[in-house]
Amino acid sequence: MATAKTDAFTEDEIAVATIARALGHPARVRLLRILLDRRSCVTGSLVDLLPLSQSTVSQHLKELREAGLVDGIIDGPRTCYCVTDRAREMLRSFAADLIDFDSREVIDVGFDSDKGCC
Repeated sequence: MATAKTDAFTEDEIAVATIARALGHPARVRLLRILLDRRSCVTGSLVDLLPLSQSTVSQHLKELREAGLVDGIIDGPRTCYCVTDRAREMLRSFAADLIDFDSREVIDVGFDSDKGCC
């Protein structure tokens, strides 16, 4: 059986991969955007904002929760979701790294500008 060799990667690289995997579906991207715009939101309210069934929304929220991007607090029969402070910082860092790619040192690996990149 194959095993993941995550010990060969930095914590930051693993965190970015976790975020990317969690955001790998447009419904989860929308859910995260909605929750970033609000302090918290009850599952039923989220269902009303998406063209998906309650069970599908719950499954997407579970994925976001497992990735550490959202947290759910059970309040009787309802669950109230919010973006975690850690997730906000991870997303800020992730976005900053993507935006700041021009300032990174480029390593020359023998690129021939006459032949192009690929």
